[in-house]
Amino acid sequence: MRKLLLVAALAALLVTPASAAVIIDWVPIGNAGNAADTPSTNCFAASCGSVAYDYQISPYEVTNAQYVELLNAKAASDPLGLYNTSMGSDATFGGITRSGVSGTYTYAVKSGFADKPVTYVSFYDSLRFTNWLNNGQGSGDTETGAYTLLGGTTTPSDGTSVTRNGGANIFLPSDNEWYKAAHYSPGGVYFDYPTGTDSMTGCVAPGSDTGNSANCDVAVGALTDAGAYGLSDSPYGTYDQGGNVWEWNEKIVAFVSLRGIRGGSWINDASNLAASPLYAYGATNESDYVGFRVASLVPEPGTGLLGMTAVLGMALRRKRTAKAL
Repeated sequence: MRKLLLVAALAALLVTPASAAVIIDWVPIGNAGNAADTPSTNCFAASCGSVAYDYQISPYEVTNAQYVELLNAKAASDPLGLYNTSMGSDATFGGITRSGVSGTYTYAVKSGFADKPVTYVSFYDSLRFTNWLNNGQGSGDTETGAYTLLGGTTTPSDGTSVTRNGGANIFLPSDNEWYKAAHYSPGGVYFDYPTGTDSMTGCVAPGSDTGNSANCDVAVGALTDAGAYGLSDSPYGTYDQGGNVWEWNEKIVAFVSLRGIRGGSWINDASNLAASPLYAYGATNESDYVGFRVASLVPEPGTGLLGMTAVLGMALRRKRTAKAL
């Protein structure tokens, strides 16, 4: 466990600029070239989950506290529609308020919502967040980087066909990357649920976490903080890949304006948290039950050591209980 935390910490240091407002935690996903999971009911194709390279993924969904930094940096007038007014008006699921007038908009996280996953974000909002991270945050561009988004409008003119650029550093996970992080064990086994088990997850409040629990089936009736189910991690150490919010991935479905989502949400019963439910969702849709997490390539050694205090502090606070696989 100490080795895993150290590797994750060092990986984060190599990705995050020293002056960054948003710090992303990472867990390494190794076992490059793993075999695919073959049940076609689990996959958009004949198989899924095989990834030929090592990568890393955030153990947590992107939070309101992280997304608000993008808004304050890039949405003073918001021509790209990065903010949905339901973020402010929805008292239960929206976590960010907006003040001022176009040209001088400012944004703030609602009390108690900082660590909850951001909602009311479209597929394109998630791509723009990753582009912004790739470009150093701050005044960094949202239309180039991991993805090239054309047109300068809320829905890019190339939206139905946009794919990851070569050399992308931080990005939305592909369907295979997401699936592997959730369901694959380094021991070579795929599990039905993203808690390292084939037994159906229990939908309970975080205080009743058994190690196979999640925010689902309206057991809480609201969003929970990212990582609140501290015993119910995947074999690689990710949290909430089942429940809380569905998560966008890169998968293009049928070459139309639909993208893949996985994981189920606070409103769905536990069967939706399994490996088999895979859904196509309108890329422009913004709802109270869909969010996202980000992934990254493993940086080359020697590219820098940045942000160690923040990452190690988070790792110590999030220390998890090891489980037998």
